[in-house]
Amino acid sequence: MPSRRNRRLVVVGLPSLALGLVLAGGWAAHLGLSVRDHLEATRSALLRLRPGDIGTARSAAAALAEARGHAAEARRLTGGVYWALLTHLPVMGDGAATTRGLAASVADITDVLSQVERVTAPLLSSGERAPGDLRRALAALDAMAPVLRDGAVRVEAARSRVASTPASTGLAALDEARDTVLREAARLRGFLSQGADAAALLPPMLGRDGPRRYFLAFETNAEARGTGGLVGAFGVLKADGGRVSVARLSANTGMPASSKPVADLGPQFVSRYGRGATTRLSVSNLSPHFPYAAATWTGLWRRQKGQELDGAIATDPVGLSYILGAIGPVKLPSGETVTAGNVVALTEREAYARYPDRAQRKMYLVRIAGAVSEALTGSLDEPARLLPAFVRMVNERRLNVWSRAEAEQRRLAASPLGGVLPEQRGPYAGLVVNNSAGTKLDYYLDRSLTYQLGPCRPDGMRASRIRIRLTNDVPRGPLPPYVTSRLDEPRRPHAAGSNLLWVSLYAGIGAKATAVRLDGQPISYYAETERSHPVYSKLLEFAPGQSRTLEIDLLEPYSAAAPVVPVQPLVRPQRTLVTADSRGCGS
Repeated sequence: MPSRRNRRLVVVGLPSLALGLVLAGGWAAHLGLSVRDHLEATRSALLRLRPGDIGTARSAAAALAEARGHAAEARRLTGGVYWALLTHLPVMGDGAATTRGLAASVADITDVLSQVERVTAPLLSSGERAPGDLRRALAALDAMAPVLRDGAVRVEAARSRVASTPASTGLAALDEARDTVLREAARLRGFLSQGADAAALLPPMLGRDGPRRYFLAFETNAEARGTGGLVGAFGVLKADGGRVSVARLSANTGMPASSKPVADLGPQFVSRYGRGATTRLSVSNLSPHFPYAAATWTGLWRRQKGQELDGAIATDPVGLSYILGAIGPVKLPSGETVTAGNVVALTEREAYARYPDRAQRKMYLVRIAGAVSEALTGSLDEPARLLPAFVRMVNERRLNVWSRAEAEQRRLAASPLGGVLPEQRGPYAGLVVNNSAGTKLDYYLDRSLTYQLGPCRPDGMRASRIRIRLTNDVPRGPLPPYVTSRLDEPRRPHAAGSNLLWVSLYAGIGAKATAVRLDGQPISYYAETERSHPVYSKLLEFAPGQSRTLEIDLLEPYSAAAPVVPVQPLVRPQRTLVTADSRGCGS
């Protein structure tokens, strides 16, 4: 028990202590407001970096300089001894610690962005050069690769610093800011890593070290295939020392079938897709794994021309519409204008009505592909215009690339550009549709997929359900016979506009179907395996206007990894909904 004198000192000291705490709290509040203001100013400056708001490289540099200055000041205010003491106080300590972590991390991230801006400026700036000449761009890419790679490492370190701070501070706005920085830093790290891969890949693939030749496929997704659509036209893309051109454009009839398989893709592939998938262009891309199609395309070219190609590239009319949106309309020799707004309808719907003659129609499609290719190769020296279109194409799987060089292919396979069916564990639901009737009705196909992941069970598994709804939304009224003709059973009468689809669900590795229902009724189905993924398939007939619902109940290994739901690039977008119950298994 304290003495009377000590008790007196305690009593006298209480008002002073209270006053000191009030003053400390006021000073902390002042500092907190200052830090908040600087972080808000940083955020406002960074928002101006959105592609739609950047008018010139100079404006981007100015916005980054402003953001970097405010972030540095926020870091200075939270980096001293006084703020370190605040992190140990009750009540306000968690908030002070999280604020300090945010300020330091945001300062690092803005510094990374400033370095990236400086190294990318030469690539995006305009200058005197011949159309399609990429030599200066290749030099800029060589300089960019190590900066982007280092930036990805630094951003990940900044993200980890924020992740180590308290998640619940009692201040909703601060907690939300922390979550936002974690989310956006992860996205930025991914962008920088992908950019570093692209900067390292593009120079050699564009012929820096010698000529390159690639099979260039234009897929028609009015007739669905695993990678998107039937190969309607093809050519060879040439790259030599940064100069790019497209040659030997031809309709798909210009590639005869091979009498022998041109690629050995293993017994599982042959069992699922048959021998024709490695001998005929029309069924060469039934699998969603793009390297399989690329190996067959280059093999068919080698068999026909005796020439080994360096890789393969594929896109589709929707991808061409994004390119035309960036470079502007093109004119055909006839004087007709092809635009971002009409290229999909022209190539996948109107051409069938305009040209009853098959050869004329195919030549029309080749002329469109040629005009867009020529305009594109002439605009490659303006990456600032094209980059948003290419990013969108890659994100939607409308641009796939395969390289014969092993080191390049390893990098491509690890990126969305590779079009790979990944052999990685975790929740997975990939809907793949192949047209089995030879119609061109997939232009009108509507798709939706719902993936419901259940909680973790004591045995480490989870019950999940995938619901797929497909609608043959073919319009009323007559369509060209070539669009509606059923090649699967040409002698059997079918309602005009009916379709036959081979519908496959690729589940996660280790998953197993426990029940499959079609329109609410149990059905039989095919169970196969491709690249370690269980695949559940069914041939489904669709009357004009008919919708069908396929439900697959799964038992799959529980994983905290984010569910992966790749979308096959068809004409109409797929509606996707994913819900996950993370209870159990240590949660």
